[in-house]
Amino acid sequence: MTRKLLARTAKSHLWRSILPAAAVLLLFGDFLSTNVWPQGVPGLAGRIDHHLQAGEFAPALDLAGRIADPGDRDRALARIAEAQVRVGMRRASLDTVSRVADDRLRTSVLDTAAGYSSDPGGAAGGAAMADFDSLINLITSTLSPESWEAIGGPGAIDSFPGGVYVDSGGLMQRLAVRDSAALSQLRERSFPATDNRDVRQSSPLRKVSLTRLEKQLQLRWAQRLGPTEEMRLLAGMERLRFIFVYPETGDIVLAGPAGDWKLDAEGRYISATTGRPVLQLDDFVVVFRNAIHAGGRFTCSITPRQQNLAAARAYLDETTRRPLKAGQAKSWVDGLRDALGLQDIEVEGIDPKTRVSRVIVEADYRMKLVGMGLEDGVLGVTSYLDSVPMGQARPMSVLRWWFTLGHDALHATPSRDAFAIRGQGVRVLSENEMLDELGQRIQTGEADEWNAQFAHDFTKHFEALAAKYPIYADLQNVFDLALAAGLIVAQDLPGQVGWHFLHFGQPDRFQVELAAAPQTVQTVANYRADRKGAIVAGVSGGVSVNTAPLVVDQAIRIDDYGALAAEHHGALPDDLPGTAWWWD
Repeated sequence: MTRKLLARTAKSHLWRSILPAAAVLLLFGDFLSTNVWPQGVPGLAGRIDHHLQAGEFAPALDLAGRIADPGDRDRALARIAEAQVRVGMRRASLDTVSRVADDRLRTSVLDTAAGYSSDPGGAAGGAAMADFDSLINLITSTLSPESWEAIGGPGAIDSFPGGVYVDSGGLMQRLAVRDSAALSQLRERSFPATDNRDVRQSSPLRKVSLTRLEKQLQLRWAQRLGPTEEMRLLAGMERLRFIFVYPETGDIVLAGPAGDWKLDAEGRYISATTGRPVLQLDDFVVVFRNAIHAGGRFTCSITPRQQNLAAARAYLDETTRRPLKAGQAKSWVDGLRDALGLQDIEVEGIDPKTRVSRVIVEADYRMKLVGMGLEDGVLGVTSYLDSVPMGQARPMSVLRWWFTLGHDALHATPSRDAFAIRGQGVRVLSENEMLDELGQRIQTGEADEWNAQFAHDFTKHFEALAAKYPIYADLQNVFDLALAAGLIVAQDLPGQVGWHFLHFGQPDRFQVELAAAPQTVQTVANYRADRKGAIVAGVSGGVSVNTAPLVVDQAIRIDDYGALAAEHHGALPDDLPGTAWWWD
């Protein structure tokens, strides 16, 4: 086919596409005449309106890009995106709205886009839109897969009521209508800076921008898509080390070591290299919402039932009046277990059906198993019953062990645009409780030396325990994320960058995965007996998180040495692609 014939054919298809668009737009005169344009750009406003009425989106986008004021530019882009939605150009509108910096305006336009995309009687001719997604996915995965804009290339593809077209600006062309050379150079520059070619490769310090990630999730939400696996796993980050703030670019960045991941035998996502659980987006969203609404306080408790404790005390009084005979030990233990029965699980401050809830409950329960000698510890951690001398403890003791935050402190730059998390993050506290004849637990505020010793040893050897049992490292990650969320809210970091967390903050927009909430568990208790008698111990306690005391100004230590400032300065590369939300 000659070049002249190609041009004539392209022109014919172009007009067949533009005329319906212009006709539809002219029906929405009120929409086009809404007074959303600032007084400072009347000339550009009129020219953009003229292009929109003609269905010429590429020139309109070019004019919008020339507007110097960020707010005016955002409003122009939003206007173009809404016009694209009204003619059924859903993918093109998402590309346009992704350039809107103001998250409130972007959310409003995306709500419109999502509404129109699901409305078969909308502006796209009154008929249900064809499903072009499968065809587009086929084309982009088989025809020059590396050339499409989804991964930083120059090529753009979208659906249109009359067919599939190339270029989000509405111009029919084989691949690119934008400056492909410039875009290719941008792509080549961004890859070395962000190293985004492989999210699964190891990195000593991966960065995840919460604001950019939220924007990408918003765009996927508008397309009825959920988070990708790398989004759900925060790009494979396995420990949180820093929080960086960049008001000039609107970024709040989490940073820490990262790498490839896999599922372990328990169905937990762990680092393929270290075996440590990776951070999860759902967990951050849960603790972030908690920081907003509850000030960073949440708890779980595993508590013996009063009537069961009373029954267990009565059972002991009755059965220990005389020494047990040979062969009676098993039946005696079974009777004690029956008397103790179930313990109740209560979670406050967060939804009990979330993964955060399941992590803190499991970690607490497993810690008590170690303390009672029902699960092996590590070198340096001896169970309570193996530590206490016979005759030195009450025949029926109720102990309290609970996890709480164990961070040394947050460190910050003098300008408070970078924060470092210091310390292990987790510690165990202890207390002895007395038990009266009715099974009432009486808090003493004190712990005997063996009880206190177990709590101290568990804290001291926590890293070794976390390496052996990943649930403790999972708890550590939850605590780190809770501290970061508490800091972000208490220091008003969103206010500094103009972020309103309109997606993360709304449960009907970003829906965390929920599962059945644990409600009861078998009582954690054990006994030790010899010729001198028997000791029986039961455990209560839980997890108690309160980030508030750690994130106030006076609790944050200022780093005057410059090391933290240097980390902040080098953490955000220039020329990040618009779709980038993580980098190395």
